Amino acid sequence: MSHLNSISLRISNFNHLTQLHAQIIQHSLHHDNYWVSLLITHCTRLCAPPSYTRLIFNSAHQPNVYAFTNMLKFYSHIGAHQDAINLFDKMRASNITPDAFVFPILIKSMEKEAVVLHSHVIKLGHQCDRYVRNAIMHMYAKYGPIDLARKVFDEMPERVVADWNSMISGYWGWGNEVEADSLFKMMPERNVITWTAMVTGYSKARDLVTARRYFDRMPEKNVVSWNAMLSGYSQNGFAEDAIKLLDEMVVDGVQPDDTTWVAVVSACSDRADAELARSLMSMIDEKNVKLNYFVKTALIDMYAKCGNVESARKIFDELGALRNVVSWNAMVSAYTSVGALNSARELFDRIPCKDVVSWNSMIAGYAQNGQSTMAIELFKNMISSNHTKPDEVTMVSVISACAHLGALELGNWALNFINENQITLSISGYNSLIFMYSKCGSMKNAKRVFHKMETKDVISFNTLITGFAAHGDGFAAIDSMCKMKEHGFQPDCITYIGVLTACSHAGLVEEGKKVFDSITSPDVEHYACMIDLVARVGKLDEAKNLITSMPMVPHAGVYGSLLNASRICKRIDIGEFAASQLFKIEPKNSGNYVLLSNMYASMGKWRDVERIRGKMRLLGLKKATGWSYVEFDGKLHKFIVGDKSHDRSNDIYKLLIELRQKMRVAGYIADKESVLKDVEEEEKEEMVGTHSEKLALCFALLVCDSGAILRIVKNLRVCWDCHEAMKIISKLEGREIIVRDNNRFHCFRDGSCSCKDYW
Repeated sequence: MSHLNSISLRISNFNHLTQLHAQIIQHSLHHDNYWVSLLITHCTRLCAPPSYTRLIFNSAHQPNVYAFTNMLKFYSHIGAHQDAINLFDKMRASNITPDAFVFPILIKSMEKEAVVLHSHVIKLGHQCDRYVRNAIMHMYAKYGPIDLARKVFDEMPERVVADWNSMISGYWGWGNEVEADSLFKMMPERNVITWTAMVTGYSKARDLVTARRYFDRMPEKNVVSWNAMLSGYSQNGFAEDAIKLLDEMVVDGVQPDDTTWVAVVSACSDRADAELARSLMSMIDEKNVKLNYFVKTALIDMYAKCGNVESARKIFDELGALRNVVSWNAMVSAYTSVGALNSARELFDRIPCKDVVSWNSMIAGYAQNGQSTMAIELFKNMISSNHTKPDEVTMVSVISACAHLGALELGNWALNFINENQITLSISGYNSLIFMYSKCGSMKNAKRVFHKMETKDVISFNTLITGFAAHGDGFAAIDSMCKMKEHGFQPDCITYIGVLTACSHAGLVEEGKKVFDSITSPDVEHYACMIDLVARVGKLDEAKNLITSMPMVPHAGVYGSLLNASRICKRIDIGEFAASQLFKIEPKNSGNYVLLSNMYASMGKWRDVERIRGKMRLLGLKKATGWSYVEFDGKLHKFIVGDKSHDRSNDIYKLLIELRQKMRVAGYIADKESVLKDVEEEEKEEMVGTHSEKLALCFALLVCDSGAILRIVKNLRVCWDCHEAMKIISKLEGREIIVRDNNRFHCFRDGSCSCKDYW
């Protein structure tokens, strides 16, 4: 059978293996333990299907210790630990005594039954074999308890370097730096593995200074040693150090391998630095490096994070049949990162075998690019497919989407899904819940989640403070910042923006000034908040002076605050100044032109209104369409001004007429100042009377249960007329109405608004 042995030596793929197997069967040798063992060895090397390998093993009439051992190796190699344990039991039931080589293999599969296996070793008399002993010690060192590993180590009559290395790696694995360092110093002799273990250990402990000190002291280094230090730099965000070390590695005559390149490319990915990425690619091209698919997949991720979608796609296409789910996911993320959602979805739908990361990438892409409805729809597809179980990352994106929609009903449904599927939330998950409740107008629930959290971070406090700001609760925002400091957290840029915004919405001028003065180095956003604060209370000249005294160049938000306050206070001179600056900074932003037009219209300056509208036409600008929606029965019902497309339009307009009559009796007079046309008074009243928020409110009154809070989301700032109408209707109908516009929340109850008409 020498020709079969000759064929066996040339096997390089699974197809060759099946041909050899066929010839062995043809010669009726498939029952022979020698050939069975040989075939299984090839199955392990080539990662053959388990069903095929079992078929080979089961063909042996009476498997011997070698056949069992090789089959155990196969199970261990593919991670089929329970199959390995079952096979070991079958081996013992067949009265075949395991030899010393079985236990090191089996130990990898029985970490949860370490003590039981250890007793088997002693019972069978293999405890003196140094390979078995090392394997047992390694098992305890890796899976615990580490104290038993040390006990085995201390009882060894003689120790080789491998024993010391197992214990040092074990201590590092359990985070015991002191014992690892102590053993290292006690070692009579060390090899390259010992030194590398210390470099890896200190790198994982984020002590790169000490890791580098051990690395530099190494008497000899191999590629694994260099990779350990490179990975340390890469995983801790030191991309420049990683590239510099790569240069040293090449100068030292060590050839980088695939692990090297993956580590360096990953470092550049985390930095998302296009220039750094270019320098790395120049080095790769210069050295004519042959890249395997692991490195190419890392390059896709790097280009994606640097915003270079074209280069990412080029490498993705080059991979062809070698593309795995990681490369597909990286490419989907590349498209979503630049907002190319159609291209991302086209790829997502083509992924052969989606994992949770695939779904998360696409759902997050929709959520982060303003396609919240699509994010929720895709999540529903995910759970209905039953192929992939959502995790916390999925749910954070879904909750965020519900928050942006202001869809409390959907948000509660998502939370129920989390509880029913026992998805554990981290701080990030709880923070997203605070965000969702605050954006849906339920600060009571936002505070409940916040106080329920055992551990909080700066983002937790900032999210709550931002919620208070949107609801105009300045004192609660200030109080939360004080509590934040008591918990040992220092307010950051976001904290101060939230508190100053809250003070602005509540008219707390003096309190806001104290907060502003406490900021060590206020930035342009803090100045913008402060200008908004003083302008809102009518101190427009002070606001203008504050702009001219700013140590940095004002951005659009600064002048936008001044323009809006000028409109409210009817200071045309300040308004025109602010608008002229905005037209320079944001020439294509139609909102600025509309705001100035509103100011002119409110003062009856129709020529100026037409001049601004003409300018908009010349620039090709259109006024953003205002819309409002109400969440009902798991759907968002959307309305625009004068809308008659809804299924219940007849009922909506009938109710609107009835409410208008009741409101007139209660003293309501329509505010027609904001109408941008010089038309008859009756027509003006009709135009403001069918604004989207009024239609949405009528729909909500028709479909929502008696006593339920009515929630409306508006994409633009609610107009003064609708604001007054909501107040009156809340009293007439005895309902609480919460409106979220693009600036803040308005809670209408019993004829008044939470903003106290200060908005």
